[in-house]
Amino acid sequence: MTTPTAPVGRTDRSRAVPDAPDGGAPGGFAGATASEWTKLWSVRAPWLCLLAGLAITGVFTYYYASIARINEHPVQPVGNAAASSAVLVQFAVVVLATVAVTSEYSTGSVRASLLSVPQRHRVQAAKALVAAMVAFVAGTTFAFVGTAVAWVAFDGRASFGAGPTLLQVLAVGLYQALVAVLTVGVAFAARHPAGALSILVTLLWALPSVLLGLGGPTLADVNDHLPHGAGDHFMRLGAEAPYGPATAVLIVAAWAVTAHLIGLYVLRRRDA
Repeated sequence: MTTPTAPVGRTDRSRAVPDAPDGGAPGGFAGATASEWTKLWSVRAPWLCLLAGLAITGVFTYYYASIARINEHPVQPVGNAAASSAVLVQFAVVVLATVAVTSEYSTGSVRASLLSVPQRHRVQAAKALVAAMVAFVAGTTFAFVGTAVAWVAFDGRASFGAGPTLLQVLAVGLYQALVAVLTVGVAFAARHPAGALSILVTLLWALPSVLLGLGGPTLADVNDHLPHGAGDHFMRLGAEAPYGPATAVLIVAAWAVTAHLIGLYVLRRRDA
């Protein structure tokens, strides 16, 4: 009695990987994004970063509004307190996005990521997208909470309009999302948390502080074209700016795209 066998060279299409593109070939941008989402929330650091960002927002906005009330500053939009808090809160997003990249280099798991998704640009784009989504939601949440806290602390020395306040909340979220994309690019270029954080702290805080501290129109103009200088112009309302909000968004986006391309160049040129 003979046992029937399948013809040589034929494959069983029903055994292909379900829901995979190209007849069962693993990968795809959607799969890479889902994988990065899972990896991000499988560690404790992102949760700690978000909690730290929420706490910093509450403390900073209450302090900002209280100082404005005590010193009888001119009435300003209540959302300016949350917008101003971004100078500190952005580093919660920076640490979150940095860890999402450099943790894989420190553990060596980046090799598995690049084996499962050989297209390196797809891996970086997936990380940037996930970090940007989390940063946007976190940024808008921080801004909403900060606006509520500041409204109480202003005690009448702030104006409120539903439309402008909503725009400021969304602007803070957009800024944080762009900072996340910029951070992912820098982290891929540096490949080490200390190196990435050193670059980002210098670019987003130390250099602007030095430029504004030294003063002068030329240095102020340079600061206006740095990420946070431009971001402050489209997050805050009522402040004088050398250009409009749309231009400010494009400046921050240009920094994010440039960092992303530099990180992609390093990712493609160096072994994992």
